Amino acid sequence: MSRLEDAIAAGRFVLTAELLTVDTDGVYERFAPYEDYVDAVNATDNTAAHAHASPLAVAIALKQLGMEPVMQLTCRDRNRLALEAEIAGAALHGIENICCLTGDDVTAGDEPEARRVFDLDSIQLLALGRTMMNGAYLSGRRIDPAPRLFLGAVENAGAPPYDYRVDRALKKVRAGARFLQLQVGFRPEQTEVFMREAVEKGLAEQCALIPSICLVRSPGALRFIDANVPGIEVPPEIIERVESAADPEAECFEVACELAEHARSLPGVAGLHLISFRREAGIARLCQRLGIPTRESRAHSRPVAV
Repeated sequence: MSRLEDAIAAGRFVLTAELLTVDTDGVYERFAPYEDYVDAVNATDNTAAHAHASPLAVAIALKQLGMEPVMQLTCRDRNRLALEAEIAGAALHGIENICCLTGDDVTAGDEPEARRVFDLDSIQLLALGRTMMNGAYLSGRRIDPAPRLFLGAVENAGAPPYDYRVDRALKKVRAGARFLQLQVGFRPEQTEVFMREAVEKGLAEQCALIPSICLVRSPGALRFIDANVPGIEVPPEIIERVESAADPEAECFEVACELAEHARSLPGVAGLHLISFRREAGIARLCQRLGIPTRESRAHSRPVAV
């Protein structure tokens, strides 16, 4: 059982983070500031259709350094054969956590002429992972031993059609998702509505729901996210608040703390996914500010019924 699966099964509040890097030394330097806090780190897969080191390579490097990887896989860049090979390769190295994504369209990235694949979508990829866990490829050819996997996906509480988001997430759970990392959201009211419906419809009981919090340093970064990251809208009032602050960087941190505290307070939330663009020390600082204990302390504490 992966450490992330164990923490979720035990009902502990989980923390995951995200890592983009191109060298092994960079992997350690990037996660070292927050390694005492997070349960697992995402090895991202060409986020926003920009090429980076392959998620399998980064996941292996994380594991070699003693960190728990969550290997992302997108359907945009691979057909089913390549997806099966990546999952089998991950299992060969003892990587169990797989986060299944359809993937942003290539027009979101810096190489829009790239050919799209989309042989499967994220729900079908989850079903593929579950099939492999049961000891077979999609063709029916047996896998012995069957890979041990802990499958997850993403969901965006802040993208239309809003009324369909929880039902869509339930489809991912039925396909095999055990955790869902929610897309970064700067409108806490949307996260609140999603989580309320997720509790009412039983989604929160069937998988771990983990809202994402993004730490940035400037109003320019917020404007960039609003203009260039698919599916994320930054309200103008937040940008104006940061721009008018005496210390914009400190104000960005305050915004992140407020969003994290709000998300953590919502019924059904199982943890937080923390993203900091090359400023990983901010993740540890946020955890300290919110009074979130280290991973070891959380592992030795019992869940408290509220």
